[in-house]
Amino acid sequence: MIHTNRSRLRIWTGAVLVLSLLLLAAAVHANAFPVREQLARAYGIQEFTQVEEIRYTFNAKIGDRVVSRRWAWMPQTDRVTFLGTEEQGGTVVYDRADLGPPSNELIKKVDPWFVNDNYWLIFPLRLFWDRSAAVTADEAPAPLPIGTGRAKRLVVSYPSNEGYTPGDVYELFVDKSDRIVQWIYRKGGDPKPTRITTWEDYRRAGPLTLALDHRGADEGFRVWFTDVAVRLTG
Repeated sequence: MIHTNRSRLRIWTGAVLVLSLLLLAAAVHANAFPVREQLARAYGIQEFTQVEEIRYTFNAKIGDRVVSRRWAWMPQTDRVTFLGTEEQGGTVVYDRADLGPPSNELIKKVDPWFVNDNYWLIFPLRLFWDRSAAVTADEAPAPLPIGTGRAKRLVVSYPSNEGYTPGDVYELFVDKSDRIVQWIYRKGGDPKPTRITTWEDYRRAGPLTLALDHRGADEGFRVWFTDVAVRLTG
C-alpha cells in the first residue's frame, strides 16, 4: 500500500510539474513579443509582405463639413496614387521612397493628406515601423475616455523633430485581443486632447484586420473608410 501511494504521489507530482511547465510556456509565449509587436500582430503585420496594394477612401466629418479622399498605395515600393477630384487637383502619382523636398506643389499638399489618412487606417502597423516612437504601458487598466469601462493603456510619443506634426502623443486603449478600442490624440503633445475617438467596425481586408469607423464623443466628428480592397502579390 505504501509503495502504491508513493507511485501515485510520483504520478501526481509529475502531472503537476508538466501542467506548471505548460502554463509557464503559455505565459512566456503570451509575453514573447514587445508591446508594439503584439499590437501589430493583432492587425496582420506577420502577413503584410503579401500585400501588394491597398485601395481605400478616407472620409471625415468635421462639424457640417465632409471630406473624402481616394487612395491606392503599394507598400512594398511606397508608391502612392491619389485619385483626387478635379477640385482636389486630379490624380497624382509619386514614390514616397524618393520624395525628398518635392518641387511639385501638388505633392507638397497631397503627401500630408496621405500620411494622415494612412495612419488612421493602419496606425498599429505604422507604429511597428516607427521605431523612433517611444511606447509605454500602464501597469493597471485605465478608464476609457468615452463611455464606461477600462482597458490597457499604451502611450505613444513621437520625437519632437520628425514628421509633419512633430511631438505627437497618442493614448491607445487596447482590449484583451490587442485591438485598439479608443484613442486620444494630442497634436504636438498638447495637454488638451486634439481628438478622442473610438476604433470600431473591425473587418478583414485580405490578411489584415482594420477598424473602419472612428467616432467622437458627439456627432461633430467622425472618420470612416469605404471601398477598402487589398490586392496580394503573385
